[in-house]
Amino acid sequence: MTASAVRARHRSARRPVTPLTDLATAATGTLALAGRRTAVVAATTGLMVSAVAVPAANAATASGDQAALPSVDTAALTASAKTVLETAPVVTAPADAAWSFETPAVTAVVPEPEPEPEPVRTTTTSRSAQRAATAETATATAEVAAAAVPQSVAGNAVLEVAARYVGVPYVSGGTTPAGFDCSGFVSYVYAQLGISLPRTSSAIKAAGTVVSASEAQPGDLIWSPGHISIYAGGDQQIDSPRPGKTIQFRSIWQSNPTFIRIG
Repeated sequence: MTASAVRARHRSARRPVTPLTDLATAATGTLALAGRRTAVVAATTGLMVSAVAVPAANAATASGDQAALPSVDTAALTASAKTVLETAPVVTAPADAAWSFETPAVTAVVPEPEPEPEPVRTTTTSRSAQRAATAETATATAEVAAAAVPQSVAGNAVLEVAARYVGVPYVSGGTTPAGFDCSGFVSYVYAQLGISLPRTSSAIKAAGTVVSASEAQPGDLIWSPGHISIYAGGDQQIDSPRPGKTIQFRSIWQSNPTFIRIG
């Protein structure tokens, strides 16, 4: 008697099946079917419009032979997809169509240069005329200076030196012919005669001798608080007045001046 052994078969291990697994499988099959049927071919142009992405397996076939693609079965599409396909415009173009681009013509407009202004002609004067004009100006200046210098200056060394600086402007702290203040002017004039005086008006007063108005002589000094000048005889004096003025001969304006004699 022959005995046979029957071996039992065991199922290989599988992933657990759940309701979600069935749902995923059904969805995948539907998408694969729809993916294979979503290529739309425009027969007149050879152009393809894809409504849904074509699976990678069909990409080579689509690029190699577009005319061999089947028509799309719209039965598997949703209502919204059908609406998009129905309302989408169909683009057609001749097979031998060529693209071209026209470049607009650009015209450069160069503005005309502005005319150069005509040179202004000036009247030139000869050197002789210029010298004559300079001489006239010098003469007029000398006449004005002579008219402003009183007769008492003649023969008085102090006043003759002082008269050279008529017209020099007042400069605060000035001690040179570029500009004088009152005490700087007096000190400078006396220095030309070899007499050294202090710098300030009060110090100059202290260095001299006070004399009465009746005894005062041209060349003496006239002092008042904060100011000093040179007496020019009669009712005249020469000084550097104040900012904005120049050295000049003028009337004695002090109400009660003090006369100072140097030496």
